[in-house]
Amino acid sequence: MSEELKRIDLGALDLAALLCSRVCHDAVGPVGAIVNGLELLDEDDSPETEALALELIRKSARQASARLQFARIAFGAAGSAGSAVDLGYAQQLTSQFMQDEKVALNWNTPRLFVEKNRVKLLMNLVVIALASVPLGGTIDVTMEGDAEAPEFLVLAKGPKPRLGPHVLDLLDGKSESGQVDAHGFQVFYTGEIARASTMSVSITLDDQAVRIVAKPANV
Repeated sequence: MSEELKRIDLGALDLAALLCSRVCHDAVGPVGAIVNGLELLDEDDSPETEALALELIRKSARQASARLQFARIAFGAAGSAGSAVDLGYAQQLTSQFMQDEKVALNWNTPRLFVEKNRVKLLMNLVVIALASVPLGGTIDVTMEGDAEAPEFLVLAKGPKPRLGPHVLDLLDGKSESGQVDAHGFQVFYTGEIARASTMSVSITLDDQAVRIVAKPANV
């Protein structure tokens, strides 16, 4: 890692603003499509247009709901401090979040309640994995250990897997400018969650897959 990189130090207001931008980015697409569907109904009341508009509204409303429910856990403060989250519930939300993607999710973890920030970390690692296979593929999520010391493996396979040019630096909490924009915030935030939950994260890339491992930092 270059010695020129600077530690990213976000104030509370900047962190809140970037989190809000991320959630709005995920929700604005399907919400806008709902508006488009309603406008179609206003402009043309033929049976064909009505059927098309209602299908668009139903699909977009489902997408918006899935993305907001995912964000509530992955980016939000669901539950009280120190609470645990059911991995089965995280699987359900992640599956819904990815339902319209070109990537198949294979989630194979025990049905355990794990410390909230560690579950948030896992869900955000899946988001990073999803971005690494833009042409489609599969994401396999597995776990070793127990609820007190989980080790997560997220394996993304697909044609021409890739990582963004600054993913590893942002995950480590650093950038050339010492700042982070909305585009790189999710990766930086994932690193912050890892540090808050005393987990270490490693990412490796080859021509077939992206392999992400998260485990307790003292292991």
